[in-house]
Amino acid sequence: MHAVAVQGKRPARHQLVPLTIVALGVVLGFPLLTALALQYVTSAHSIVFVGLLPLATAVFGVLRGGERPRPVFWLFSILGSLLVVGFALSQGVTASPIGDLLMLAAILACGLGYAEGAKLSRTLGGWQVICWALVLSLPVMAPLAWWLAPPTLSGITPSAWVCLGYVSIFSMLVGFVFWYRGLAQGGIAAVGQLQLLQPFFGLALAATLLHEQVSPGMLGVTVAVILCVAGAKKFSR
Repeated sequence: MHAVAVQGKRPARHQLVPLTIVALGVVLGFPLLTALALQYVTSAHSIVFVGLLPLATAVFGVLRGGERPRPVFWLFSILGSLLVVGFALSQGVTASPIGDLLMLAAILACGLGYAEGAKLSRTLGGWQVICWALVLSLPVMAPLAWWLAPPTLSGITPSAWVCLGYVSIFSMLVGFVFWYRGLAQGGIAAVGQLQLLQPFFGLALAATLLHEQVSPGMLGVTVAVILCVAGAKKFSR
């Protein structure tokens, strides 16, 4: 709808399958799987898994975008991912296997959606990709939202509405306008490594806004992963 309003180009028939993959990956898959995962793990714990997203994006960038990073790139990218996985496994009984598996599935879905959308952005345009992906998702998402809606809205706090509005406008639309354009211009593997910065900011927000405990181990893994982004980005081409 937004694309039509500003006279953006319509997707060609051969672009509908990639757009569907984007919709399944970033509009449905990642938000749904992370929401389910957060029923079993804390947001601070789930944020650490975001450190796997650059590697997933890079792998799908090779498979779907035709990119060929240098071997040293994979060394840094895999090292960062191993740090994240090692930390998750070290949590033992305090972590939930179901929550961890849901987060891993969310990362794979998101990585594929990022790579597919970035590839499509080269011909369709960054903001057009996410707008058309949302349009394709509407016939499925609207009935599900109606079906799963609570019987009354009186118990929903104003802060919850603000959070929902933020996720809907910025996380699902505005952020992707810049993200897909950046991936298309700077390279999926190279720009995707910037996602390694997300755990750092995410842990800070979890501690500040949700008052969750951030352990020294979480901070140590996050700092180590962030250091990997410099090496990975340097050897991405």
